[in-house]
Amino acid sequence: MFPNPISPPAIDIIHILIRATYSIQREFETKLAALDIPYHISGPRLRLLSIVSEAGKIRMNELASKLGVKPRTVTDFIDALERDKLLVRIPDPTDRRATLIQLTELAQSSIDQVLALQTDIAESILEDLPSEQRKQFYALLLQLIENKDLSIPSKDAFK
Repeated sequence: MFPNPISPPAIDIIHILIRATYSIQREFETKLAALDIPYHISGPRLRLLSIVSEAGKIRMNELASKLGVKPRTVTDFIDALERDKLLVRIPDPTDRRATLIQLTELAQSSIDQVLALQTDIAESILEDLPSEQRKQFYALLLQLIENKDLSIPSKDAFK
């Protein structure tokens, strides 16, 4: 893999990671634009919408936990996505004090297209990596996130 037996400097590794991330993000944004979805649905917004889509209906505190953010921050995210008509708040039938979040029909049809596109891009990028290397790569990236608490997006990322 790495031709030099000496380990590369940490900054070189981070620069490669940033370049790879930027390249993947650009490809995704370019192909997403071709879908002609009339609103911004990428990055952190896509992550939030994906979690809600998978859950069907979800309480805001549970959503906050899955995103790794504070419940108050989720409220700001939800407000922005509700303004875009992508999410709705509904009463929790089991607890009058609680609110559930669910996707609108508009969001559900769009999220399905976007997730399919995302899957195609991911497979295309990783197609040359054998299964064992994919597992190692995944484990290393998880280790980076867990060791440095890199999983929490900024509050403004969802607006």
